[in-house]
Amino acid sequence: MTGVRKGLAKVEVALRWDPSPAGTPAHDLDIVAAVYGAEDLHGVPVHLVHFGSRSADGTITLNRDSHTGQGFGFDEVMTLELDRMAPDLRRVVIGVVIQDTAADGRTTTFADVAGTGLRIREGYTDLAQGDFGSVPSATAATIAEFTRDASGAWSLDARLRGFESDPEEFTRTMGALR
Repeated sequence: MTGVRKGLAKVEVALRWDPSPAGTPAHDLDIVAAVYGAEDLHGVPVHLVHFGSRSADGTITLNRDSHTGQGFGFDEVMTLELDRMAPDLRRVVIGVVIQDTAADGRTTTFADVAGTGLRIREGYTDLAQGDFGSVPSATAATIAEFTRDASGAWSLDARLRGFESDPEEFTRTMGALR
């Protein structure tokens, strides 16, 4: 799941997973977007968008939010209107975090969640697709980074990077230098 494409305007990030087996707690995965300004590209996000929120300027919205993975197709969908973002916003990091704990009290990892998949697209063109098979022990992962160049064009770098941290810690570190 690697690729770079320039000149992006409006993109959709979609996430899917299979429901938990009957009689076990539901898995809850969430898409998170961290938006960084030109002053601090790798530090504290200007906006943090996740379930129950949207960016202050309305350019990032969570269109579909699932707590169980039930349904057909993609369970969570986030739209980013990059072309409408203020010029001083230069970087957007997209991540996925697992919100639940396994029935036995241990932390749920991507290895515990069946049928994961993700897709990033602009219009009807798929820019990236993948799953979380390469980060089985992670509890969260970054999946994409959008950056704006000096001309104002946005580009996508779709790379999967796993984290073994709780949701709160993940949102603080997901945009740090690698």
